[in-house]
Amino acid sequence: MISDTKTFQSALEQLEIERGIPKEKILETIELALAAAYKKDYGKRGQIIRAKFDPASGRSDFWQVKIVVDESMLKPEESDEETAETAEPENQKVPEIRRSFEPQEPEEETPTEEHKVRFNPERHMMIDEAKKIKKGVKAGEELTFVLEAKDDYGRIAAQTAKQVIIQRIREAERESVYDEFKKKEGGIISGIVQRIEGRNVFMDLGRITAILPSEEQIRGERYRIGERIKALLYLVEKTPRGTNLYLSRTHPQFLVKLFEMEVPEMASGTVEIKSVAREPGARSKIAVASSAEGIDPVGSAVGQKGVRVSTVIAELGGEKIDIIEWSDEPQDFVENALSPAKILDVEIQKRSRTAKVIVDEDQLSLAIGRGGQNVRLAARLTGWKIDIQSRAGESVAQASEEGEVSGENIEKGE
Repeated sequence: MISDTKTFQSALEQLEIERGIPKEKILETIELALAAAYKKDYGKRGQIIRAKFDPASGRSDFWQVKIVVDESMLKPEESDEETAETAEPENQKVPEIRRSFEPQEPEEETPTEEHKVRFNPERHMMIDEAKKIKKGVKAGEELTFVLEAKDDYGRIAAQTAKQVIIQRIREAERESVYDEFKKKEGGIISGIVQRIEGRNVFMDLGRITAILPSEEQIRGERYRIGERIKALLYLVEKTPRGTNLYLSRTHPQFLVKLFEMEVPEMASGTVEIKSVAREPGARSKIAVASSAEGIDPVGSAVGQKGVRVSTVIAELGGEKIDIIEWSDEPQDFVENALSPAKILDVEIQKRSRTAKVIVDEDQLSLAIGRGGQNVRLAARLTGWKIDIQSRAGESVAQASEEGEVSGENIEKGE
């Protein structure tokens, strides 16, 4: 018997309340393991053995199950050679407690007229014999026979119960961690830098450690052990060994979520970020729109005296952010996207999805940006190929929708 049944009962109730594991499932798993152990030690080949474990007393009861069959459910007799080939191995191992903790599959499907089986006296009983034990029994029903209880199975039951509970706790922890962070996937999470291996940063999130890979770090940022930082939880991955969390500070969605944290109008949905183009650590452009009259989407994102956008910029280590108003009209959207440059005219060619932009000579460098950055981000933001031209019609710089820039004068941009 289990010496401390109160402790065991308490453990079952705690698992059910705190971790959501029904105690019936735990007891079911214990009984499966006990039945398998009893069959290994005292059973015979082909037997179906079941167990009942009483957590209050620690007592384990065992019984054998036989399925009632008639001639229509049985296959013809087979030769001795065939029997030897299909016989259950003598040294059959006790099945391990399954990680899913669901009931094991039956050793053999219940025989039916369509699903015939070989007769095995250890697991089957002919209906004529069965009726001598239970009147009115029908083919396909089960008869049970109590097996002798063994003294040492109190100890085995205690060990099995302990093993199952430990496994259940571990499994519950894994499932709980996965469920908790899966709900947070795509959102911002805060953690403390635990260790740095190579260029990868490992962050302590309390219940689990997440990784900020080198390619997801903003160029030039340095992290210190014990420092608290924010990042986007962009992937929650379940593996056989547990849950893996991957973070990013370069993802465009990180910028979006930072603004949603700082701008109440975005959190409520009144103001929406429609498009983002970002070069992490250097410069970003976001296009915003308002769904309510009287609300300035750009002003909402910037905040009074620029306090809102300044907070986001500080979190990104000084990354410049251009906030422009989104428009359904391609001409207006492209013009806004090339801010702070002043545009003379925008000609839209829908078939080639190209926007030809006319700019004064003194605005060319602003429109192009240093190294073509401004026109590159504008093209990504709008999804249009942008061709920057001087007033004289000379093509100065071109940027594709993917942000690839070409032109002789891109290095002259500001």
